[in-house]
Amino acid sequence: MHGCQPYTGMPELRRGYAAWYEQWYGVTLDADREVLPLIGSKEGILHVSMAFLNPGEGVLVPNPGYPTYSSVSRLVGAELIPYTLEVSRGWQPDFEALERLVAEREAALCAPIKLMWVNYPNMPTGADASDELLERLVDFGRRHGIVICHDNPYSFILNDHPRSILAVKGAKEVCIELNSMSKAHNMPGWRMAMLASNAQFVEWILRVKSNVDSGQFRPMQSAVVEALKAPREWYDGMNAVYRRRRVLAERIMDALGCQYDQRQVGLFLWGRVPVSAQSGEALADRVLQQAHVFITPGFIFGSAGDQYVRISLCCPEEALEEALERVNTRIEK
Repeated sequence: MHGCQPYTGMPELRRGYAAWYEQWYGVTLDADREVLPLIGSKEGILHVSMAFLNPGEGVLVPNPGYPTYSSVSRLVGAELIPYTLEVSRGWQPDFEALERLVAEREAALCAPIKLMWVNYPNMPTGADASDELLERLVDFGRRHGIVICHDNPYSFILNDHPRSILAVKGAKEVCIELNSMSKAHNMPGWRMAMLASNAQFVEWILRVKSNVDSGQFRPMQSAVVEALKAPREWYDGMNAVYRRRRVLAERIMDALGCQYDQRQVGLFLWGRVPVSAQSGEALADRVLQQAHVFITPGFIFGSAGDQYVRISLCCPEEALEEALERVNTRIEK
């Protein structure tokens, strides 16, 4: 129990992840060659970047998006190339703009773009992916020799149709997918996650990982094996809790005069602040100072989030109810 574990995790754990992907995403994975356990998917972002990016090479990062994509890209010396997600496009990439970008860089003999980060259900916007979007991403990556890395921790939260980019035909040739036990199975802090891709990509990432960390504590791996067997009823029960929290988060947004899309999925609620608030940062500061409630200003996810705020559904209902009461009674109108 207390001995060092393999970098690649227990065979039972890899088989558990592979069976989970088969059951819920319809994706067949070779548990021995196409699955790699991670000490949290955040470390996977670093490992992937170190394995696929040389200094000066380009990496496409969503704006707004998870800040770690940008910080890690800078850490490895890559050229950070933001691509804007707009509400008018459902917070999906503008592929025409991406095609122009690639063509312009090729004409200017710029360093190649090697990696593109995507994340659906999206954080922070709550936008979901369609099958068509995932197919277009795979096609874009294949035609331009760009590895598409899909960060996929939120697909089971308030979402009736969990999707994996690896379900797209031929996706494993150009795609990597990260997944996490923290979100889908309520195991934050355990640092139990995984990635899946073709055997060659997994081997390259393992070369990095094996020089950075070691195997995870065996009892934790065994716990994940059992958690991955959770039936549909378990996920339904988890989402019933999140739905109650979501109602309260929407009421907070309403009280602040924010606009939001009720079709959002995932662990957060993303809202556009009223014009009178000036910016998401200004509204978040006012709520913090007057009500002693913290909501996340959207600018931390990129310039495209300047006029937005985000509310997390990680808070228990009691905390959200207290936050709502404070917003209703303490914010100066």
